[in-house]
Amino acid sequence: MHTTERAAHPPETLEGWYVHHQLFSIDRAAMRAMVAVPGSSLREEAERALDEIVGRTGDGWTAVVPLVGSRADVMFVHVRPTLDEIGEAQRALARIPLFDALRHAYSFLSVTEAGMYHLSAKLAKEAQEHGGKVGDARHQALLEERLAAERASEHVQKRLYPAIPAELPWVCFYPMSKKREVGANWYAQPLEERSRMMWEHGMSGRKYAGRILQIVTGAIGLDAWEWGVTLFAKDPLDFKKIVSEMRFDEASALYGEFGEFFVGQVATPSAWLTTL
Repeated sequence: MHTTERAAHPPETLEGWYVHHQLFSIDRAAMRAMVAVPGSSLREEAERALDEIVGRTGDGWTAVVPLVGSRADVMFVHVRPTLDEIGEAQRALARIPLFDALRHAYSFLSVTEAGMYHLSAKLAKEAQEHGGKVGDARHQALLEERLAAERASEHVQKRLYPAIPAELPWVCFYPMSKKREVGANWYAQPLEERSRMMWEHGMSGRKYAGRILQIVTGAIGLDAWEWGVTLFAKDPLDFKKIVSEMRFDEASALYGEFGEFFVGQVATPSAWLTTL
């Protein structure tokens, strides 16, 4: 019975905007051939199109991030309220003629997420103490009330609907998952234990408040990895420091699996295009 309880309760999550990371390498020979045509205005057309995508009105944003030390040359980060709008941004890039010289290197689809580990564990424990269970009427009513309050809080609003931080131009993106191995299965741990480990993990990250902005996105059911982490910083060395420190937390040391890291600096469409 104890084993059944352990596996039964995933944490509640709150979701906000969709996020799509698109990474491309540049076929420079193909691009040189395209712009070498007399009278070519492909670069100017590309700048106008990118300016429109980046400078869109309404909610969400797009960042152009030329990459350093990567198998890809540039990363576009699209943040939009709906998945349909993510698709529109993807198609808008594909319509730019100059981008026929771009080669797809990697992509990641996810949605901004705030994991409610502590709240989920607390309410599950209260349900048992009152002789009820997770999912019964009392538990569900309390859960909906508390989730609504959490969503309305300023802290959670910033996590679900993040603004691009102009003062933090460096970007680091990586995907990650939690292990499901014999002896190290995150999903077989009691909810209360996962809550404790994530609280510890969060406390490590808070040391970098003001130096790093972290956007956590959930990708379960949307991509091969389970989460994406996008970090913004003023000093790229802080990426090494925060990732190193947080890997010593139990949640990462025992259960974390990490994909490829991509690092670059946000640029205007004009500044990036002039480097091509």
